[in-house]
Amino acid sequence: MNFLLEHGVTVFGQWISIAELVGQICALAVVFLAERRTLWTWPVQVGATVLLFAVYTSAHLGGLASRQVAILLISLYGWWAWTRRKDPVYGVVVRRGRLAERLSMVGVFVAGTVGMALLLDALNASWAPWPDAAIFVGTLVAFAAQGLGLVEFWLVWLAVDAVGVPLQIASGLYFSAAIYVVFAALVIHGWWSWNRSATRAKARVSPAVR
Repeated sequence: MNFLLEHGVTVFGQWISIAELVGQICALAVVFLAERRTLWTWPVQVGATVLLFAVYTSAHLGGLASRQVAILLISLYGWWAWTRRKDPVYGVVVRRGRLAERLSMVGVFVAGTVGMALLLDALNASWAPWPDAAIFVGTLVAFAAQGLGLVEFWLVWLAVDAVGVPLQIASGLYFSAAIYVVFAALVIHGWWSWNRSATRAKARVSPAVR
């Protein structure tokens, strides 16, 4: 792994390690694959977590590094969950979250961010504990909702991107910041795609209920 961290390429005058380059490309591919609701979303995510864990550890961003471990565990759950909701025609079945689920997502995000920020600060594990914590918790909420097939997970990703871009720039991880901007564009399109799929799924179920 040291080889991947110590060697890299220069893009537009900015040096990028191989680990950061490949890790962020894999992470970007995950968004593309998730929009298409393919099971390949999860194994690609596993590869991204391993590389980015090393990148963020070397950048002294404890929250971002720790979240890679959590993402790995959630990815295994998501992989299992998606295999159980696989439709032979429409792919993974998605839906809009219920009010209670939406409120739970917001509550976990807010409470989790406060708790994680205080922990990071106490352990001196991050130079920017609050945005670091928001990204950490927001990522977990997003992936958990994605595993459940909830359309709202895309909106959580938008919040993560909004915090992540300035943090990556301040950390000198310019390539990662650029990837986050691309993420935002893909997330908006992904939300539109899943929202449309959820509408179609609901329309298919409604006649059967009557």
